[in-house]
Amino acid sequence: MGPQRRRRATGVRTGLAGAVVLALALSGCGLKSGSPMVDDVVPGSAGLGTPLDGASLTVTSKNFSENIILGQMIGLIFKAAGAEVLDRTNLPGSISAREAIRQGDADAMYEYTGTGWITYLGHAKPITDPQKQWEAVRAADRKNGVTWLPQSTLNNTYALAISKKNNAKYHLKTLSDVAALTKKNPSAVTICVENEFASRNDGLPGMEKAYGMSIPGGNIKKMDAGIVYTQVSKSNSCLLGEVFTTDGRIKAMDLDVLQDNKHFFPNYNAAPVIHTATFDKYPVIAALLDPLSARLTTEVAQQLNAKVDVEGRTRTRWPRTGWSRRGSSRRGDASSRSGAPGRGRVREGAGRPAASSKELVAKNRLQRSLCNSMVEAWQRTRPAATAPRPAPRSSTW
Repeated sequence: MGPQRRRRATGVRTGLAGAVVLALALSGCGLKSGSPMVDDVVPGSAGLGTPLDGASLTVTSKNFSENIILGQMIGLIFKAAGAEVLDRTNLPGSISAREAIRQGDADAMYEYTGTGWITYLGHAKPITDPQKQWEAVRAADRKNGVTWLPQSTLNNTYALAISKKNNAKYHLKTLSDVAALTKKNPSAVTICVENEFASRNDGLPGMEKAYGMSIPGGNIKKMDAGIVYTQVSKSNSCLLGEVFTTDGRIKAMDLDVLQDNKHFFPNYNAAPVIHTATFDKYPVIAALLDPLSARLTTEVAQQLNAKVDVEGRTRTRWPRTGWSRRGSSRRGDASSRSGAPGRGRVREGAGRPAASSKELVAKNRLQRSLCNSMVEAWQRTRPAATAPRPAPRSSTW
């Protein structure tokens, strides 16, 4: 998929039964990096049987909210399927998590197809079709000992957004609509972006070229990522703003995301990646994780991220001015703070100030509360116990 917006169906919220609802037990259920998972999940409790009985598996993730949530989803499903699970989520940067999977120090995580294709495999140009990009990443990464399972439609990429209040006047739906407005009324198009996005060919300049738009330099305002959301939502200084499509603040701040109808921005679809030797030993992992990936959409990710990054911030005055990305900012460099998400650069933890110990305690309490409520919801909705079918061993893999 491109960065098209999908309307949230009622079933997205209520249909996350079984393993998926179980997986919504977010980080904070007594989990510590590098320690066994401690939670209320017991083997066989997800209605999956115990096909991983006797397995000892390690899950990992990068160090931002969305990827931590996805990594712990995997761990809880593995534990419910009978495995002993070691939690190594929240590793610093993309490269450390990637190397843990590649070298077998960890067995499973969620990765992003654009990160795999551009950052790890070194390709300068993304593949427009999301399925073809996933297929290309899967095939190319086999030699590295990494197996990619089928991707989700969760696409964490760049986009432009406008407040619903302002959009009632302009009725913008696509970036082509923005291009038309720049020609009709150039002064109306003001945009708030990060410094990096404003200067890179795979950011604002490239987008302008792809869509044939020309935004006056005085109408481009540069600021920290988190401030962009507030400015677009609550002020008149920015008609449009650079956002990340799975950010929970999109819905919380009542923003409309504009469709990238020419597919300029790369696809960053989340997919489970498994250490190949582990997958060869436990191919049933595919049958366990496929239903989860099938239900992970951009809208679901927004909901999950909001529970930590919006509700957590509200209840604990969480002072985060930026959200996150899914990869290292420079190819091979996991420590660089920011960068556009394509052609070798992705973002991670941009604009996020350090939290005090008091704030961390408050946020962890919220996460534990969320975890407990989600586990209870899962217990009420889990299906009858049935063992999953073996994973297909066909050209799909």
